[in-house]
Amino acid sequence: MSLKIENLHAGIPGREILKGLTLEVKPGEVHAIMGPNGSGKSTLSKVLAGHEEYAVTEGRVMLDDINLLEIAVDARSRAGLFLAFQYPFEIPGVSNANFIRAALQARLPKGEDLDAVAFYKRMYARMDELEMSRSFTARSVNEGFSGGEKKRNEILQMMMLEPKYAVLDETDSGLDIDALRIVSKGVNAMRSPERGLLVITHYQRLLDYIKPDVVHVMVDGRIVRSGGPELALVLEEKGYDWAKEKLANAA
Repeated sequence: MSLKIENLHAGIPGREILKGLTLEVKPGEVHAIMGPNGSGKSTLSKVLAGHEEYAVTEGRVMLDDINLLEIAVDARSRAGLFLAFQYPFEIPGVSNANFIRAALQARLPKGEDLDAVAFYKRMYARMDELEMSRSFTARSVNEGFSGGEKKRNEILQMMMLEPKYAVLDETDSGLDIDALRIVSKGVNAMRSPERGLLVITHYQRLLDYIKPDVVHVMVDGRIVRSGGPELALVLEEKGYDWAKEKLANAA
């Protein structure tokens, strides 16, 4: 049982971005992917989520025993995959509470209804963990939110949906120190022996808060180095040119 990416090739018309990426995240593990701009990190998250602009030309992505590439976007979510976007979308006219409630309702067996009292009790508890005002329940999803508020809202959704595997695409982007601390606290609260997390980031600072079990370095659409948490510190010291050397030597 794992989230297993096998020899994944994908891109946009006229350009291959992912070039044979292989990676496995098992339940209970936290993996971090680091890499320079243009290395394909966000492309990976979008391909996993089923973004229509990206075509997969080779490889497969297995979530336990399900090939995600063979099922629709909404089915991927129901199968247990969650993506926290680098730039969360705004959904005018749909309140946060109704959005999350509808997502949970869609996961219930046909004919079964969500318990409204239990739903709000659990959501309020999660919001308290993220230091979110109760007023956010009535506000439209991400509309008029600051960058930090959007990221907290993404983590709230993850906490409520309780996915098997979560991909966090540059969750630290645009966050100040206080927001980073709160968002990281929410992510750490989701660590579980039954859940795998894949954290995508440019900077080692996020990994001071969310301690990974494995760190991967991604360059030119593939993983070129993997190691323990200390690998992020080496990158901080030597930079991505050091990681690129391995790719150049292998060419």
